[in-house]
Amino acid sequence: MAAEQGGVAIKKKAAARSWILFDSRGDDTILDVDKYAIMQRVEIHARDLRILDPLLSYPSTILGRERAIVLNLEHIKAIITAEEVLLRDPTEETVVPVVEELRRRLPLSAAQNDADAPEEHESPFEFRALEVALEAICSFLDARTTELETAAYPALDELTSKISSRNLDRVRKLKSAMTRLTGRVQKVRDELEQLLDDDDDMADLYLSRKMATSPVSGSGAPNWLPASPTIASKISRASRASAATIHGNENDVEELEMLLEAYFMQIDGTLNKLTTLREYIDDTEDYINIQLDNHRNQLIQLELFLSSGTVCISLYSLVAGIFGMNIPYTWNNDHSWVYKWVVSVSGLISILVFIAIITYARHKGLVGS
Repeated sequence: MAAEQGGVAIKKKAAARSWILFDSRGDDTILDVDKYAIMQRVEIHARDLRILDPLLSYPSTILGRERAIVLNLEHIKAIITAEEVLLRDPTEETVVPVVEELRRRLPLSAAQNDADAPEEHESPFEFRALEVALEAICSFLDARTTELETAAYPALDELTSKISSRNLDRVRKLKSAMTRLTGRVQKVRDELEQLLDDDDDMADLYLSRKMATSPVSGSGAPNWLPASPTIASKISRASRASAATIHGNENDVEELEMLLEAYFMQIDGTLNKLTTLREYIDDTEDYINIQLDNHRNQLIQLELFLSSGTVCISLYSLVAGIFGMNIPYTWNNDHSWVYKWVVSVSGLISILVFIAIITYARHKGLVGS
């Protein structure tokens, strides 16, 4: 019985994940809750929460739901509402800078906390949280690209100066890393481009606007965290801040479009860096292939010279073999001068044949001049 209870406890512990919750006042709380509590808190479906599972491989995604934005960008896995931000695995090394930036930028200023202050230029809470996430992921990918460039360009230059197995293996690893990084950057870029191309998708991200135009849900937050005391005031501020937009054009997405466009250009610049690096690698590969072709041509020319020399020496050996036979020629006696003539003429003929072969090969362009 104790073993069964222990197994149930282990399963519950495995189901619970570490989250950090930020609210509009800048307060943050570490939570160890299961997915059902998260789903009840932010009112999303299990399929949306599955996108944030680090054990599953999902592409970069920014989804707009009725009351939340589901954000999956590389290591940044978050759920953004009009009042709160839930960030997964806040103790991870790559997520810690995002946590610090959220702590710094999410709290409202004193003027913004004042209900009577002008709110026309206040950026909605969800956009500020989204901006932090986009800035973090763009900076992260740009830093990885810079590191790759710093390692790749010297390695490529060294390879062009000396072709060796070590240099080739080093460049091969860098090229594989570049291909993987390019795919990651391309996924983020494609997601931003898809959002920018669809006004309806961008409109779904205006959570404050939807909250201001719809009645507040009566379902309270789960008992593991009290509801934020600023919700009512936030609704009031959001109503006033977006009144002109709501009554004028509910599909106005200019503010979000400008935000996404800025980071789209930044991630596009990172992709251009990787494209330039890929072109440099391709140019280096072409240069290496030309060098290898040149070396092969030199080996072919050397083989031609050696083969021609072998043919000429074979002719010389043939004459020597004929005259070396044990046949009683009458001129073998008292005609020692014949030996000198045979050796000289045979050698001269072999040399002339070799010169003729090389001259013909150069005339046909088989060897360099």
